[in-house]
Amino acid sequence: MLLDPQNLAHDFDRLEEIEKASLRLVTQALYEYRDLAAEIFLQEGDLVADIGEDITREALDRLGTSKIDRRLFGKVDYKRARYVFHPDYAAKQALFVDSKAEKIAGQGTATLQITQLSMIVRQIRFRSRIEVPGRLPKVLMVGGEPYITTTIFVKYNYDIADGKYQLRTITIVALPNGILQEKYNPTADDTIWIAGRNAPSLGEEFRVRLSFSRLRAKARWRVQTIPVSPGVFQWAD
Repeated sequence: MLLDPQNLAHDFDRLEEIEKASLRLVTQALYEYRDLAAEIFLQEGDLVADIGEDITREALDRLGTSKIDRRLFGKVDYKRARYVFHPDYAAKQALFVDSKAEKIAGQGTATLQITQLSMIVRQIRFRSRIEVPGRLPKVLMVGGEPYITTTIFVKYNYDIADGKYQLRTITIVALPNGILQEKYNPTADDTIWIAGRNAPSLGEEFRVRLSFSRLRAKARWRVQTIPVSPGVFQWAD
């Protein structure tokens, strides 16, 4: 019997359970791929953003996951309609995994597009309180059936030495579904966001930066950091 994703609006614990399990999946895939990821960063001459996208897709394809034969659309690197299996239930999920790459000095945040969020961004900008709704549905209708939306972000943090990219850490983040709005971003003062790198005066589309430290303060498990070898990774719970 499949769980109706619409009912998760009244079952926050189960929703977070699904997001946590999804984060474990992506984290495990990248942990097993981390040595090759470091080698790819060192040897490739492409843009770092392209390198990160390729690594994320390859790592998840190598590990594998359940698959539902439905196509998803969106501006993310990895999209999969899949089943989430739990001893007590199963659910249909629209899993979105996006990748970023940035010098290690910027490892504390990730810049996101509003099309990648199902939350409302509540924050203070230019001394004004703003509310910008995310454009990703909390529950996505695919072929007339509901799928719970889950968004994971992967951040590749690197240095440059002798003209080469040197991967240092990989940060994997489970962004809360908009159903969890009141827990993670109830007001502009109680927020997980900081101002994004967009210039409204130039007509640039709204972007926002997710603060890993603020999100971690709400739920430590939502932000995982994998060091490159021989660093030891331990799940933060």
